[in-house]
Amino acid sequence: MQTKKEDYNVRQSNLYIVLYAAAITIVCGGALAIASQSLKPLQDANIELERKKNILATVMELKEGDDIVKLYSSRVKESVIDFQGNVRTGMKASQVIIAEQYKLKPEERLLPVYEFRSQADTSKIENAVMPVYGYGLWNNIWGFVALQSDLNTVQGVKFEHAGETPGLGARITSDDIQVRYKGKKVFDGEIVSSVVMQKGEGMDYSADPHKVDGMSGATLTGKGVNNMLKDYFACYKNYLKKNQKTLSLNL
Repeated sequence: MQTKKEDYNVRQSNLYIVLYAAAITIVCGGALAIASQSLKPLQDANIELERKKNILATVMELKEGDDIVKLYSSRVKESVIDFQGNVRTGMKASQVIIAEQYKLKPEERLLPVYEFRSQADTSKIENAVMPVYGYGLWNNIWGFVALQSDLNTVQGVKFEHAGETPGLGARITSDDIQVRYKGKKVFDGEIVSSVVMQKGEGMDYSADPHKVDGMSGATLTGKGVNNMLKDYFACYKNYLKKNQKTLSLNL
């Protein structure tokens, strides 16, 4: 039978364990919070650098050692437009969080545009790069699509995903899939984003301006990419049409 003294010692021991665990939790939690806050500027800088790198990767082949920040600042002009294609002054494209805008109705979204300018003449637009966002098989997919100066022909794409199936849907991030979009046309008359990934794989669509060879075993991810492009190019349609008219007048 346990004595009162033994019972007291047990309670004291349990209290010590609880207090010790609480102290360790508070100390470790505080240390992690401080570390997180101190590292946040570096994390934000890395995210911003990755964004700029992905935008540039849609229009040019980057080499190891390239000064991404300098290259971006000298060649890219950022703007934010609305659904009607009007520029929203006083807003920075980097401040627009695409994942949040995706939740809004298309006509309510703010839309970043990244114009890649000529090195010889910065008033000349060589490419327009637009972010896109959607849903694949398991989770969100997103990326950037660059159009050539005609604002119709795809120059390049850069897709990312949160959780598509490895070896299948996750292949949207691979170069062999992304290169298939180069040279395809966004407009088919008044229809926008008629660039579609077909079912299966192994077909030759090189002569078709609107079809892209698909991915075997990843039909639903392919549909997600198609829907993403259709959704966002419908949002950018007014901007593209307005600027196509401007370009044709200047030719």
